[in-house]
Amino acid sequence: MNIDINKLSQLNWKKTHGLIPAIIQHKISGQILMHGFVNKEALQKTLELKKVTFFSRIKNRLWTKGETTGNFLYVNNIITDCDKDSLLILVNSVNKTCHLNVNSCFKNNIIPRYTFLYYLENLLEKRKNDKIKNSYTNALYKSGTKRISQKVGEEAIETILAANYNISQEIIDETSDLIYHLLVLLKNKNINFSDIIKNLQIRNKNKY
Repeated sequence: MNIDINKLSQLNWKKTHGLIPAIIQHKISGQILMHGFVNKEALQKTLELKKVTFFSRIKNRLWTKGETTGNFLYVNNIITDCDKDSLLILVNSVNKTCHLNVNSCFKNNIIPRYTFLYYLENLLEKRKNDKIKNSYTNALYKSGTKRISQKVGEEAIETILAANYNISQEIIDETSDLIYHLLVLLKNKNINFSDIIKNLQIRNKNKY
């Protein structure tokens, strides 16, 4: 966990009558998963377990998310807002967060476009071992690194050609094919797209 304990010690519990709202956000995808409340004891247990623990106003007790289902929210970071009266908790979630068996508790929550890449990457990882008939992705994995790399090269060339012909929809289509095959190549090498983003962030600090 990467948590500034000093900032947490400055929380304004008096202003919120002992219960501080906590927004739960996936640490990689950025999707808002749920919302709850913590008191001092719940926050302390969250820090101890490294799992999000709320104070349930209905049950009138501490409640660790996932205690009955196993769908825990593992804490990566806890951030306070400017007024020190609410929290943003970044987590790595296990399975579906909502009791309705969906990723987010916010009904009809539309996945942000950048967040979709995270879910696509997870799907491509899952396809490695799936035995779904006629799965192009699974067949691509079975073909091996050389063939996957070849497909990335082919799609890159087709993207370049589309750009030179300056037809917007073809550029979009070919770029989509390129990104898809590139993600498959990365997953085939057990590299997450978040590793690429992290590397770009480092470069941004040092070069860009």
